[in-house]
Amino acid sequence: MRGGSFGVPTMEAFILQIVNGLDKGSAYALIALGLTLIFGTLGVVNFAHGALFMIGAFCAVTLSRLLTASKTVIDETKTDFLGNPAKTEVPYLYDIVGVDAANVIIDWAVPLSILFAIPVMMLIGVAIERGLIRHFYKRAHADQILVTFGLAIVLQELIKYFYGANPIPTPAPDAFRGSFDFGAMLGFDPNVIIYPYWRLVYFGFAAVVIGGVFAFLRFTTFGMVVRAGMADRETVGLLGINIDKRFTIMFGLAAAVAGVAGVMYTPINSPNYHMGMDFLVLSFVVVVVGGMGSLVGAVLAGFLLGILESFASMSAVLDVLPGINQIILYVVAIIILLTRPRGLMGRAGVMED
Repeated sequence: MRGGSFGVPTMEAFILQIVNGLDKGSAYALIALGLTLIFGTLGVVNFAHGALFMIGAFCAVTLSRLLTASKTVIDETKTDFLGNPAKTEVPYLYDIVGVDAANVIIDWAVPLSILFAIPVMMLIGVAIERGLIRHFYKRAHADQILVTFGLAIVLQELIKYFYGANPIPTPAPDAFRGSFDFGAMLGFDPNVIIYPYWRLVYFGFAAVVIGGVFAFLRFTTFGMVVRAGMADRETVGLLGINIDKRFTIMFGLAAAVAGVAGVMYTPINSPNYHMGMDFLVLSFVVVVVGGMGSLVGAVLAGFLLGILESFASMSAVLDVLPGINQIILYVVAIIILLTRPRGLMGRAGVMED
């Protein structure tokens, strides 16, 4: 198949947009998965979930800054413009683990930030649930949206205050910089489908996290009890199980999922204080399309809408429908809600009170 738009063969263009949509869909799916976990367990519409994604990204920024914290030393081998021995900045980490090991650790700061972000995000999630969310379990969804949206604004402004308003570049490890000739691997002409390594890493990472969450819920005793509590909270409570405690842990887990999604996204989109809001609205649309309370629906809708948004960004499409890439997700959401109000895989009764 040849003769596609913008000088790229049609089949190659099709594959390129599929791959482009996967990494964006991965971010949507991870955030939507956390949103659905919280709604499915606690019945809370959490508009602060995008802020948790943002905080995760700034966990990577924080660890990177800690690892590169430095002291000023005199370098006798160099001189300044006056001929005096030059001053240079040397990370404290050099003295702790040695130069070579320190450089490796600094280079891998983003993946290492996952180990830092998981406990931090779990603690933040539990604190939010115990300190705020639990007071709104029986309140209307509108009240939940207002209070969590307000919390998101507070968290956003705190990040802006401590880290500034400008994006903070957080590079991927050297081993994953550059691009991969995806087309040549599939047998197409070389240098046609070139794709950044880290975006492929992010897609693989998202698949592992999503698979891990589903496996945890399906194959562990804790997960089975949580799923039973999602279906019938009162009956599980009558069996003597402290389901509230388990739901609190699930809120922390959902926060951790959003946090690690933000950590790994930092090389793709430099962290900034409003990135949480940017992803929250789109991810909530994903949840609505997939079906409120449906974990599978949230994940599938995330990837499907990510790919759809990628196709809507093609030059051939924009020439016919200018600006469609900015509204395509909302158009799809409107169509889905008009034809199937529960979403693609939503349960009966959800959001109908």
